Amino acid sequence: MAQAQLPLETPLSLPGHPKAWKWYDYFTFNVDHKVIGIQYLVTAFIFYLIGGLMAVAMRTELATADSDFLNPNLYNAFMTNHGTIMIFFWVVPAAIGGFGNYLVPLMIGARDMAFPRLNALAFWLNPPAGALLLASFLFGGAQAGWTAYPPLSTITATTAQSMWILAIVLVGTSSILGAVNFIVTIWKMKVPSMRWNQLPLFCWAMLATSLLALVSTPVLAVGLILLLFDINFGTSFYRPDAGGNVIIYQHLFWFYSHPAVYLMILPIFGIMSEVIPVHARKPIFGYQAIAYSSLAICCVGLFVWVHHMFTSGTPPWMRMFFTISTLIVAVPTGVKIFSWVATLWGGKIRLNSAMLFAIGLLSMFVLGGLSGVTLGTAPVDIHVHDTYYVVAHFHYVLFGGSVFGLYAGIYHWFPKITGRLLDERLGILHFVLTFIGTNLTFLPMHELGLKGMPRRVAMYDPQFEPINFICTIGAFVLAFSIIPFLINVLWSWNKGKIAGDNPWGGLSLEWTTSSPPPIENWEVLPVVTKGPYDYGIEQRKGSTNENEEE
Repeated sequence: MAQAQLPLETPLSLPGHPKAWKWYDYFTFNVDHKVIGIQYLVTAFIFYLIGGLMAVAMRTELATADSDFLNPNLYNAFMTNHGTIMIFFWVVPAAIGGFGNYLVPLMIGARDMAFPRLNALAFWLNPPAGALLLASFLFGGAQAGWTAYPPLSTITATTAQSMWILAIVLVGTSSILGAVNFIVTIWKMKVPSMRWNQLPLFCWAMLATSLLALVSTPVLAVGLILLLFDINFGTSFYRPDAGGNVIIYQHLFWFYSHPAVYLMILPIFGIMSEVIPVHARKPIFGYQAIAYSSLAICCVGLFVWVHHMFTSGTPPWMRMFFTISTLIVAVPTGVKIFSWVATLWGGKIRLNSAMLFAIGLLSMFVLGGLSGVTLGTAPVDIHVHDTYYVVAHFHYVLFGGSVFGLYAGIYHWFPKITGRLLDERLGILHFVLTFIGTNLTFLPMHELGLKGMPRRVAMYDPQFEPINFICTIGAFVLAFSIIPFLINVLWSWNKGKIAGDNPWGGLSLEWTTSSPPPIENWEVLPVVTKGPYDYGIEQRKGSTNENEEE
């Protein structure tokens, strides 16, 4: 066994507590971290479907060069809110709020998060924020893009734009509250027997993510509140004709919004570091390098934001500095990639759905990273800025990276959450359709960008129509890939094969409790006696001792 157990000195359950939650408890202000994690995941997935429908509508419009499906204003509103939903209401809440809340206490041997009520409050800020965002369509929808650059954001659909700002501020507040909770929980509540070099890599990733969110998110909130004042109260923070400066907004926005990429991808890196060694049956290669590289990304990631502004009158010395810092941040990311590949090398790989999505992420993220290196250098970025080359890069990193990682995590921990296994045939079909759809949609966009097609437009030069038609076909394949996943989850949750407590033979602490876990996680607290990735080590030691005896 990976862990031993000790009796508790205090009663397990508080008086009046149920042994398990009912279905309606998931619609209440519940303070159980597992309930909150599921609330985050389900709510985020609903917004994923909404944002995905907007994407399909936009790609349908872009199948031809003329505006023949969405009128330009509605296209702009869909484009703005698609990006906003996918970042602020899907990937960030699912990765940090969903998996983070469900797994961190289980992985460190804690009963719950450090501040359970604050945790519940952080979640319940998200549904009204999402409702406010969607209600903005009653006033035409925000149309200035997910970046909301002034002066465009101060003169178009101002009521809808104000609702958009308030929604993002609410989500940002939720992120700050969650970050404080994760830092305190990981720092103070892991079981005493767990040394820092035995902390699961997902927890290292969540610690780095939370530190980054705590530093960067307030800056975005300040920038958006000042924009809200410009729109509604006649101030001139960003009005050049009244002494304001629009470039200041870009600095405030991107100081958060480039680290936001790491807020989305760092938890996914943590998921990768948990999925790969379990299904390769090998110790993780370079544990310390992966752990410390998460902290390195957290630090260096705060000093790369200006590469989004190379065409904004940035002086040459600043371009040089941020080109170098952008290339440097690729180093700790490369450390993770090489460590995962080394872990796969020579492993006894189980090519189930979780592992397929993890390996798919590796290929997607490497391609997205290569185009990111080119965009991080000022000469190339100036040439392809605001073209579909940027769209291709962004989606390979965030869809091919974050969404593939979320799927890998769902297939890996679904048995822990529900006690049942997902159907592997539907899972493999889901992976194949998603992999084909992603590449068919976004790979041709590199060529569109290099040929000069601008992004964020509904009508374009007819010479780009054949490639756009291919991208639209890929978008529909990607949309249909959701169907086997939904069928799989809904059917397996009630009728799937019973998984048992530890179907994958995992060594981290979440696998030492029942599936699904009880309300307080364990009947008796676990004691850590070996690392979470020591697969095969005992067998090798045993074989060595037997040989010595012979």
